[in-house]
Amino acid sequence: MSEEKKPLNFIEHIVEEDLTTGMSKEDLRFRFPPEPNGYLHIGHTKAIGISFGLGLRYNAPVNLRFDDTNPAKEEQEYVDAIKEDITWLGYQWDKECYSSDYFQQLYDWTVQLIKDGKAYVDSQSAETIASQKGTTTESGTNSPYRDRSVEENLELFQKMKEGKFDEGDHVVRAKIDMADPNMLMRDPLMYRILKKSHHRTGDDWCIYPMYDWTHGESDYIENISHSLCSLEFKPHRKLYDWFLDQVYSTNIRPKQREFARLNLSYTIMSKRKLLRLVEEGVVSGWDDPRMPTISALRRRGYTPTSIRKFVETVGVAKRENVIDVSLLEFCVREDLNKTAPRVMAVLDPVKLVITNYPKGKEEWLEAENNPEDEAAGSRKVPFSGELYIEREDFKEEAGRKFFRLTLGKEVRLKNAYIIKGEQVIKDAEGNITEIQCTYDPKSKSGSGTEESKRNVKGTLHWVSIRHAIASEVRIYDRLFSDEAPDGHKDKDFVEFLNPDSLKIITGYVEPGLKDAKPLDQFQFQRLGYFNVDSDSTSGALVFNKTVGLRDTWAKVKPVSTHQNIKKQPQNQQKGIPPIEEIKRAGKKYTNVPDTKRAGLKIKIIEAAKNIELEELVPLYETAVKKAGTRIATMIALSEILKNKGIQPDQLAKDFVTKALEDKNELLQSEAKEVASSYDI
Repeated sequence: MSEEKKPLNFIEHIVEEDLTTGMSKEDLRFRFPPEPNGYLHIGHTKAIGISFGLGLRYNAPVNLRFDDTNPAKEEQEYVDAIKEDITWLGYQWDKECYSSDYFQQLYDWTVQLIKDGKAYVDSQSAETIASQKGTTTESGTNSPYRDRSVEENLELFQKMKEGKFDEGDHVVRAKIDMADPNMLMRDPLMYRILKKSHHRTGDDWCIYPMYDWTHGESDYIENISHSLCSLEFKPHRKLYDWFLDQVYSTNIRPKQREFARLNLSYTIMSKRKLLRLVEEGVVSGWDDPRMPTISALRRRGYTPTSIRKFVETVGVAKRENVIDVSLLEFCVREDLNKTAPRVMAVLDPVKLVITNYPKGKEEWLEAENNPEDEAAGSRKVPFSGELYIEREDFKEEAGRKFFRLTLGKEVRLKNAYIIKGEQVIKDAEGNITEIQCTYDPKSKSGSGTEESKRNVKGTLHWVSIRHAIASEVRIYDRLFSDEAPDGHKDKDFVEFLNPDSLKIITGYVEPGLKDAKPLDQFQFQRLGYFNVDSDSTSGALVFNKTVGLRDTWAKVKPVSTHQNIKKQPQNQQKGIPPIEEIKRAGKKYTNVPDTKRAGLKIKIIEAAKNIELEELVPLYETAVKKAGTRIATMIALSEILKNKGIQPDQLAKDFVTKALEDKNELLQSEAKEVASSYDI
């Protein structure tokens, strides 16, 4: 497959224009400047991806700079966590910098501004200063201290530095213009007194520079060429440039440009609000797998590849919008589908006894580890006459659309035999405690016998009771039940906490997992993707549910009444039958970049939920050269089989078999997944 040439985003266009108008490529330098007052979350990954992505594109250095100017909220713990997260995402910074490294230089520059009549010490309260700011339509009012003499300002500033005043007694302000239409230019604060110990400088300072004064000057000191930040800082650009004007001489002059933040549905992005969840014990910590922090996503089983793919798919925009969290879940599902070993686990067990299986006998059956990875090989799983299956996989009486185990009907046990339900045993309350069945000893999967080729409509996963390992399984769901939990002015965001965001159960896994290590990832077949939690110990496995095999949230989520959320386009256009949606997506599938292909796959999967298997039959004979339509058909086939819990018929099997021999790698990949799941 030829390497696709990706179009430039608007920030890359800015860089390219600068390079064509005289900037040397050697002068390019970017930075990611987090404040160490909390853990990085999924929203930060966009800023990380943009800055480090530019560094990779242009082979330019990227600084990691901690804007640590507020000792009241910043801690070394956050510094360490941020470094760990960026490294885990796969990025490397050039220089590790701190704004606190520049405290002396900022102080010296402030002294010079006072001498030049461009800064002064104000002795009013914060409330009074705020009241003098004016409005967007009315000019502000000059401070009565605005015209203090240079000598008095310098003396007061020196005493502030020496700790001779209390917090709030004085501040330093830039002297700009109290009538400027941009209210940020109305004599902004540059310094305040904070008698707090700093995580790096200790008690060396009791005055700390404000963000607007520090940020641009730090960029300048570090020779940053492009200072990239989110849209809320666009009004700050004028002040950013004014401060640079006061110190600019020979260094590279940074250029501030803004991009839209990453906003995610059902997610809180405010570090202040996330801290509240931690402090109030709503979650167990910053790395609680329900949190949107990078450390929490890592603990839950998300991969660096999936997060980077998500950021790439979202792209770089100039306008704010809200991304559906299902896209993030789709990206991790796609990645784990390729990399996670398949194993069997039963989370809601009911005992199944094969009455005609020899007592005391056990077999070790061959099971493929991952159909997406030929190098993954296979493993042996133990089989015996007493098994656990999922309780929902059996009904004593079932309709014609139930294709799992029921009395008098046959199903296949994954990698094993065809069984037939015979009778059940119940307790005094009428609950089924045991299912009894018989098996066909000639129907062993892969044996090549005519009996093994017999077509049955259901396949069940299982574990041998004698060999199964009991494990704690944490079933995670979205932390909030509302798509905009902090978007309601009259309600506290905690009112929308999802009471079912965590369920802890005991599940049973195959014995090969006994040596699994924290963060190891698996697909529990037919159930979803899970990983080993850091709470696991030797002999006591704990698993986290990362994500299900498909998106089920859309079926049950309530309709939002919040008006400020920009609605995402519906997957299915009004009036277009779902099968036509699949065809349309297929026509584009091989002609778009990976980033858009992910969106098309979501459309196909959603459309497939609303069609019957028979509707796909005409597409099985699509011409070989129309690979996109064949791929879309395969994706839809997989979704229908999973969604309805049925086995492929002979026509579907023939379609899959033919696709396995196709030259198109994308089609082969989709076909392998179906073939493995249904013993084709």
